Amino acid sequence: MKLQWKKLLLPAAVMVCLAGCGKEGGGGSIEPSPVQEVSQTPVPTPTATPTESGGWRTGNKVSDAYVDPDAVPTIDPASIKAKGYEYDYNALTYELVWSDEFDYEGAPDAEKWGYDTGGSGWGNHELQNYTEGDNVTVADGVMTIEARKEKLGEMDYTSTRLVSRGKGDWLYGKFEICAKLPTGRGTWPAIWMLPTDWAYGDWPTSGEIDIMEHVGYDQDLIHATVHTKSYNHSIGTQKSATKRVSGVSEEFHVYTLEWLPDKIIMSMDGEQYFTFEPTKYKSQPTLNEWPFDKRMHLLINLAVGGDWGGARGVDESIFPQQFVIDYVRVYQSAEITELTTAK
Repeated sequence: MKLQWKKLLLPAAVMVCLAGCGKEGGGGSIEPSPVQEVSQTPVPTPTATPTESGGWRTGNKVSDAYVDPDAVPTIDPASIKAKGYEYDYNALTYELVWSDEFDYEGAPDAEKWGYDTGGSGWGNHELQNYTEGDNVTVADGVMTIEARKEKLGEMDYTSTRLVSRGKGDWLYGKFEICAKLPTGRGTWPAIWMLPTDWAYGDWPTSGEIDIMEHVGYDQDLIHATVHTKSYNHSIGTQKSATKRVSGVSEEFHVYTLEWLPDKIIMSMDGEQYFTFEPTKYKSQPTLNEWPFDKRMHLLINLAVGGDWGGARGVDESIFPQQFVIDYVRVYQSAEITELTTAK
């Protein structure tokens, strides 16, 4: 299918269609889903360690406020990331540069999507074998990924992992995905981004952005997360937030990432619930905290089991399970493009 480009200027506070994901942008007024719980990992308060090199004293004790200047590492200014960008967030405009409305029949558009395939466990001891097209179809205006209990190779389940790599790769932008999630213990759907070029090295050094994750044993709790060398789940330092909204497996909801040169913002149905600004954790961030200045691509997949998704086992009786996508839309801001190109 020929790739069609659509252009649309929108303010930063662009109106998104809430639960229901109508194809007409901004069409209809729908009450937002009731939010029951929102949580975000707190910004830690640093504590200084007393030195034995003299300095400020209270009586005969070195003050906790004293920092030995010789102990502070010098950072090359060229290595500092996510600083020096001045823009008016509320005045940003966005243009639609890439989308899939799934208004066709058959397989996903080969000009926009490819597949990651195989049953390697994918680094998380997952139980599915990802196939190339056998577990995904487009019909009735939506794309459906289906996880099935069927043996393929050494794995007992099959599913799909779609990727836009090489067909949709971006540096900064706004990403909107309207989806209805599977349910049941052992399901693990995800909408996320990985580096296209891995310019800074292997995971997690080049970064990962998780726009939406949901594990079936904790129904209706949505997770948004970023992973970097300094902040990642393998060392328990990942930066994340959760939002509990009832009905994520019965209704469509819009999951949004705003990726800016100095921060990442995640929203659900137009309500922001997670912001990652590396300067809140480190005064001079480097690629260890902010590798997000290189192009990335989208992934949409439905895993079965795994270290997280299968932490409480897998209910074999629930399959097949469907992960349904209404649309994927990518916008970019002319103001941000001009700002980052100039820098």
